Amino acid sequence: MWAEFKKFALKGNVLDLAVAVVIGAAFGKIVSSLVDSIIMPLVGIILGGYDFKGLNVQIGDATVAYGVFIQNVVDFFIVAFAIFLFIKGIERFKKKKEEEPAPPEPDRKEELLQEILVTLQKSKQKDSL
Repeated sequence: MWAEFKKFALKGNVLDLAVAVVIGAAFGKIVSSLVDSIIMPLVGIILGGYDFKGLNVQIGDATVAYGVFIQNVVDFFIVAFAIFLFIKGIERFKKKKEEEPAPPEPDRKEELLQEILVTLQKSKQKDSL
């Protein structure tokens, strides 16, 4: 069982996924910090000095903190846009790789020589039977 688990855990896809999760978590922290510390305060200043973290509504004993929700939505859009740009860059790289020139088509002389060779080989096979 240990050998099977080791084989599974050390596959390329699993390792790639693990690296992606770690990098994604770190990227999420960076984006959250960017939104919390830079973007939302600037948006708040532009909109008249609002602090989005403090926006909430008291309904009975419950507090609905919709300001935190707004910040999370902004976080989401920034992460989604960054991933979009990353995927777009990868696609551009793939297109360049696909656009490499194909090998040249054989000209008519080469085709005729190939046909002659095939004919000679068939003739040789008939003679040996």
